[in-house]
Amino acid sequence: MSSTIECVTTLFDEATVVVPAPGSGPGNWSGAPAALYADGAYWLTYRVRRPLTAGRGVATVVARSADGFAFETVAEVHREAFGAESFERPALVHLPGGGWRLYVSCATPGSKHWWVEAIDADTLEQLPTGRRTVVLPGSSTVAVKDPVIVTDGTAWHLWLCCHPLDVAGAEDRMTTRYLTSTDGLTWTDHGLALAPSGTGWDARGTRVTAVLSLDPLVVLYDGRPDAESNWFERTGRARAAGAGGRLEPVDDGPIACSPASDGALRYATAVQGPDGLTRLYFEAARPDGAHDLMVAPWPG
Repeated sequence: MSSTIECVTTLFDEATVVVPAPGSGPGNWSGAPAALYADGAYWLTYRVRRPLTAGRGVATVVARSADGFAFETVAEVHREAFGAESFERPALVHLPGGGWRLYVSCATPGSKHWWVEAIDADTLEQLPTGRRTVVLPGSSTVAVKDPVIVTDGTAWHLWLCCHPLDVAGAEDRMTTRYLTSTDGLTWTDHGLALAPSGTGWDARGTRVTAVLSLDPLVVLYDGRPDAESNWFERTGRARAAGAGGRLEPVDDGPIACSPASDGALRYATAVQGPDGLTRLYFEAARPDGAHDLMVAPWPG
């Protein structure tokens, strides 16, 4: 992992652990969260991951909270039901007509390919047996995962992490594409939204993780400088740069990282509650190399 990136750790001044890692040491991660406020509660979905030799991403969890800090599990979806080798970041949507939709990121066994599947159910508790649709299959040349989805009831917006599969051993490279939909199931691709800079802290990969504002468009994104920093991304900001969903970085470097071990602070997602406080959920490294799912007030 690169050690030349300046670490900005002020988020940790008020951060607390929401879900601890499932074990000690590198590769044990609770994180890749997505969150929203609906029906008078905070809803959080995240994946639980173990080391490569112990199962990788084993489950996607949905949890509820009254205050956005203390959560209780309401549903779990396991990778075996999808024939997936691993799970990565999910997304949760409260459907405009009622009910819920959970998007899960699934790894194809024995390959570097990923696809995204949607699960619809009338209640959150029914998600493990809900109606399933493959919405973003990827292809032989690109793996797709980690969707960030925003809907206002009519228009759906999606920022999708894409990994090219054209160079063996270099599948960690990542970009973000922008898509739209009228129903959240069939998507229209509008092209590249955010690509690696080629130099600096985000030279190798750029993955949008949160939409702070649609108008003007401002997002958070994961970035990393090299292949060795895979899984150890930092968080930066980007904003609209012309038409077609294109984005450009706001700052010269990352705005947040962990002060511990590998420095990872990634998959940040922001939710504003009725109390006016914006809660930022993220996956962050702790001293033993495991990653906890944490929350902190968002100062931005």
